[in-house]
Amino acid sequence: MKKVIAILVVVLGFAFNTNAQDVKTVSLEQTAGEFTQKQITLSEGTYIFEIANNNVGHNVGFVLAPKADVKAHIKNAYVTAQVKNNTKETSKKVTLKKGEYVYFCPLNPTPQYKLIVK
Repeated sequence: MKKVIAILVVVLGFAFNTNAQDVKTVSLEQTAGEFTQKQITLSEGTYIFEIANNNVGHNVGFVLAPKADVKAHIKNAYVTAQVKNNTKETSKKVTLKKGEYVYFCPLNPTPQYKLIVK
C-alpha cells in the first residue's frame, strides 16, 4: 500500500510540474500614458501577464480583450491588484487561442495595443 501511495504522489507531482511549465509569463511595462511594448506576438498557450508600473505616479491596471469585441474583457487577464507606483503585479492564468487581441490600461490611460496569437 505504501508503494502505491508513493507512486501516486510521484505521478501527481510530475503532472503538476508539467502543467506549471506550460504557463509562460509575459512582462509588460507601463510608463506615463503608454506601454513600452507596442505590439506582442505569441503562440497559442497559457500565459500570466506581469505588469510593471515604471514611475507612472499612480496605480495602473491591465485589460486584454479580443480585437473583435473590445468590451469583452478577458477577466483572468486583469491584474490581481492595481499596480502601485514602481511595483509589479500579475494576472491569473489566461489561455489564448489564435487571433488578434488588444491590451490597454484605462487607469493610465494608454492607447490600445495589438497582441497577435499565431
